[in-house]
Amino acid sequence: MSSPAPPRRPPDYRQHLEVETPEHVVLDFEIAGIGSRALAALIDVAIIMGSIIAVLLLLRLLRGFGFGGGWSAAIRIGVTFLIMFGYFAFFEGLREGQTPGKRRMGLRVVRDTGHPVTFGAAATRNIVRLADMFFPPPYFLGGLLAALHPRGKRLGDMVAGTVVVRDRPHDAPAPGARPAVADDALAVPALTDEEFRVLAAFQARASALEPAVRDRLAAGLAARFSDRRPARGEADLPFLGALHADELGRRQGRLATRATAGGAANRLAARQHERWAAFEALAARVARGGLGALRADELPDFAARYREIAADLARLRTYGADAGMLHRVERLVAAGHNALYRDERHTLRSVWTAVLRDWPAAVVDARRYVLAGFLAFAIPAAVGYTTLRERPALAEALLPDVMLRRADAGVARAGTGERYVEVDAAARPMMASAITTNNVRVAFMCLAGGVILGVGALFFLAFNGLQIGMISGHFANVGLLGYLMEFVLGHGALELFAIWVAGAAGFLLGRSIIAPGELTRADALVVNGRIAVRMVGAATVCLVVAGAIEGFVSASGVGLGGRAAASGLSLLFLAAYLGAGATYRRGRA
Repeated sequence: MSSPAPPRRPPDYRQHLEVETPEHVVLDFEIAGIGSRALAALIDVAIIMGSIIAVLLLLRLLRGFGFGGGWSAAIRIGVTFLIMFGYFAFFEGLREGQTPGKRRMGLRVVRDTGHPVTFGAAATRNIVRLADMFFPPPYFLGGLLAALHPRGKRLGDMVAGTVVVRDRPHDAPAPGARPAVADDALAVPALTDEEFRVLAAFQARASALEPAVRDRLAAGLAARFSDRRPARGEADLPFLGALHADELGRRQGRLATRATAGGAANRLAARQHERWAAFEALAARVARGGLGALRADELPDFAARYREIAADLARLRTYGADAGMLHRVERLVAAGHNALYRDERHTLRSVWTAVLRDWPAAVVDARRYVLAGFLAFAIPAAVGYTTLRERPALAEALLPDVMLRRADAGVARAGTGERYVEVDAAARPMMASAITTNNVRVAFMCLAGGVILGVGALFFLAFNGLQIGMISGHFANVGLLGYLMEFVLGHGALELFAIWVAGAAGFLLGRSIIAPGELTRADALVVNGRIAVRMVGAATVCLVVAGAIEGFVSASGVGLGGRAAASGLSLLFLAAYLGAGATYRRGRA
């Protein structure tokens, strides 16, 4: 009489990401749905808005104690920008892939490999978030892609190589809870999977073998398995048949169903409870401080425990453990896997190396794209300048009113020795902060726009080039080109170079889609996205320096000599910065 078939499980329509570890254990992640992600985003937006309001109230309170003026406004602008653009990258990159909203909704950002998301990947996915706003209504494109993509990815996830998964798809047992143990010892398989395969193969072929060969093989197998039933009285062949039937009953039908209900899996969980709890404590320490948080004698023990728990996970799946138990052990295996195979350490030294060496090295690597960015800016600038020089009447139709008024006022200002912009010393910090944040925002948009076949980056470069060219042409028409260039002299070279670099980063993403080469488009986006975000990091460093020069030098009463000195120092800084990147690049090669 055949054993009853195990109960059929209901169909699972959820999306899953399966990652195989080097120990050949599969980690199963459930992809987060669009609804839970939207709710998490709403929570995060509420926190962002609340944080900005709190900063404004604090600064208003400090103003009553005499802290106000330009520095107060500069802090307000800078902190607001950091909260708006740094909130998601900070929490996802440095807090194990979870913002407060994601933690509340039980979600987590991980890489496609199952590893924890790096800060660079978190920054990439959230800078490219700006591309979701290119097409109205805002975030419609990102939401549509997340709903339709087989792994729930929006544009930022595609570029960063990340995926949002459920952190608690089931209610896992509490870490301190010891599972109940079933009394049915027969629910536990007596043979390993390999032993069972050998025995099953013999049973299937025994009737077709020559009697002498069959008896010889049966004697060998019976000797091998004699310790499993030491009180046996059967001959070799009946013993093997009974052993096979017994083991089959443990793995299928009624006994397998009883095991699923808590037998074999619960016995294993009860036996390994203390080991799992000890590993969980070690994993928590490693998550906070990396492997350096462990003593020298704890490192080999951590690796050994990880391999043991990986084997436990495989056994639990064989035994048909419940989803909660599987989830808990999967989390432990994932924690060990992430600690042992992670490729990023968040230390001050690593940050210093990234900012001063790795970022400029990425710019040097992508110098051809930087040249393309320069051309995409310079050609429209030349066209705009030539057009306004030849047809001055177009200025009123093509230029913003504010630039027309500045040109009109410039005639009188230049006659009295005043400069293009002169700001009181108290207001210069605010101006520097506003200029820097605006330019960094433009750099981010160049990168994000690149994911749309490079068109977005091309648009920002060409538009800004055309505007600057037309403004220069108009000022030249009224005899004020030198008056304008005196203002631009101090900061212009560094600022323009940074924008070209940001556009080049966008072109790199666009090329990944149009001409990925030997890689798939998905892989090319991830590989080039890592380079592009480093390039934008280098551009941000240049823009911070340029913004400080523009706010404190270009907008002051410093004469032509001082502005020329500031320009020369900025070019020396740029040469040294790129030189450090080139040296690092050669050493890395």
